[in-house]
Amino acid sequence: MSARKVDYLLIGGGLASANCARWLREEGAEGEILLVGREPDAPYNRPDCSKGYLRGEESREEPLFRPADWWEEQAIELLTRTSVTSLNLDARTVKLSTKQEIEFDKALLATGANVRRLNVEGCELEQIHYLRTLGNADAIREGVADAENVVLIGGSYIGCEVAASLSMLGKSATIVMQEEHTLERGFGKQAGRFVQELLEEHGVTIHGSDELERFEGEGRVAKVVTRKGLELEAQAVVIGAGVAPDVQLAKRAGLEIGERGGVRCSSALQSTAEGVFAAGDICEYDSPMHGGHVRIEHWDVAFNHGKTAALNMLGKDLAHDVVPYFFSVLGDWGELEYVGPAYGWEEEILRGSFAEGSFTNWYLQDGQVKAALTFGRSEDLDHARRLITDAVVLDKRQQRALADLDSDLGDVE
Repeated sequence: MSARKVDYLLIGGGLASANCARWLREEGAEGEILLVGREPDAPYNRPDCSKGYLRGEESREEPLFRPADWWEEQAIELLTRTSVTSLNLDARTVKLSTKQEIEFDKALLATGANVRRLNVEGCELEQIHYLRTLGNADAIREGVADAENVVLIGGSYIGCEVAASLSMLGKSATIVMQEEHTLERGFGKQAGRFVQELLEEHGVTIHGSDELERFEGEGRVAKVVTRKGLELEAQAVVIGAGVAPDVQLAKRAGLEIGERGGVRCSSALQSTAEGVFAAGDICEYDSPMHGGHVRIEHWDVAFNHGKTAALNMLGKDLAHDVVPYFFSVLGDWGELEYVGPAYGWEEEILRGSFAEGSFTNWYLQDGQVKAALTFGRSEDLDHARRLITDAVVLDKRQQRALADLDSDLGDVE
């Protein structure tokens, strides 16, 4: 049987592919668009999994990228519960888990990432969860329904956000983490301490500078034991140990993999194969913002990659120059917003006050703003984006202005 031919093949069922499909149509693409995703759901906003959807405040439809009838209206074919099993770059074909063969003109690889699973004693016990999908959120909500004590392994986004959500559901939430303070790897000790104190004020117990040793229980987890000897009662556990880019399809096809473990791409997000682009967690691209190849794991990055990939599939040849934006909602206690990321910095400048819960923390390297974290000061973000984009080298007077609440950030240029 000869292969079916499509103009645009989008591999991966997340926001990168969804936004790529959207912008292909909005920019006038008239050919066939086929989006193939292995999840049972149409593309959706993954951050909801640890927040409103996890708490049962949102329906299954609310996180969706677009309503179900939008795909048909836009003449975008959506295949869910389907994987691409092989990619032949010479023939420009793929094989699907349905045994169908598809020939393509342009393709997007947006296969996302897989959670890192911990291989420790007791890891096979029931009610030990990982969170990546809506289905995972369903399982966690059901699993904690009759639980009093839930332990979170890891002090990054997943651990903090799930702890906040579970606390709002009336559960006793405890975080065990290797770091001294929550989120300090990305935000530094001061901001990390602020987040940790905010969580603790709302009843979350946190054990830093420790790590998981084993799980104990009879069939179902009952206890978490740490390297330092803590024994924590737990009727459920949620693990947030990070993710690994899913580049197996790309590797088997012979695409170049970069030093950060992603598919190596140009600034236009094109891989080493003509007409084959990458986006999202697997994309390691030459970033004008960062002065080299970066790979950034975040839904907003994937979302914006999708637009850039679509425009370049249509021949625009544009560098991806969007400053990555991150946010983390901690229950109804507040929201962290961040632009960057800063892979390293030598100085932090605080505008506002951690104690008052209203601040922007600037991260500088060689006099340039590399990132900014805000809590209650969203208005500072546009200035941060501008300073990062323009690579402005700030003198001491300008740096003092970053800290001065009476100064006009628009004058810092």
